[in-house]
Amino acid sequence: MMIKVNTSHNILVIFLFVLFFDTIIKINKKREKAVDLTHLDEKRKPKMVDVGDKPDTQRVASASGTITMSQAAYDAVKNDDTKKGPVLQTAVVAAIMGAKKTSELIPMCHPLLLTSVQTDIEDMPKLPGFKLFVTAKLNGQTGVEMEALSGVSIGLLTIYDMLKAIDKSMVINDIRLESKSGGKSGDFKRDAK
Repeated sequence: MMIKVNTSHNILVIFLFVLFFDTIIKINKKREKAVDLTHLDEKRKPKMVDVGDKPDTQRVASASGTITMSQAAYDAVKNDDTKKGPVLQTAVVAAIMGAKKTSELIPMCHPLLLTSVQTDIEDMPKLPGFKLFVTAKLNGQTGVEMEALSGVSIGLLTIYDMLKAIDKSMVINDIRLESKSGGKSGDFKRDAK
């Protein structure tokens, strides 16, 4: 008795079998990687990372972001002619407060004893608008990237709040980490373009 074999059918079955097991392997690898995430425990529940065993090191992070606006809003800031007061000075204070309050805003951030928060605002008349820089520092067991980024975000939102009566179409852009140093992950510096 001769058994008739359908070769194309067998190839299709083998292909589907391999595809199925390849997919299962990829799913398991994704699950394994997810367990390795530092803010998830072995049951995939959120947790705050324990940094207690890490040595204190000097940590510094700088971030920046821009806000673009109408010429009328830009001129009001430059001429100190706004109803809510000195826009840029208020944004600087807000940026410092934002950096200090990061752990209250971002769920998994540790409360940190910052040693310094520096700010700088660059006029960008061609936008028109402004670029805000925030640098956060500490000697500690975890980085200050989120503090610098939060400071920039809150400072730029403050500019928006103070000028929204003049221009509701303002746009906050390009909030990003510029550099960081210290800690296990090493240094980072954004390439200039």
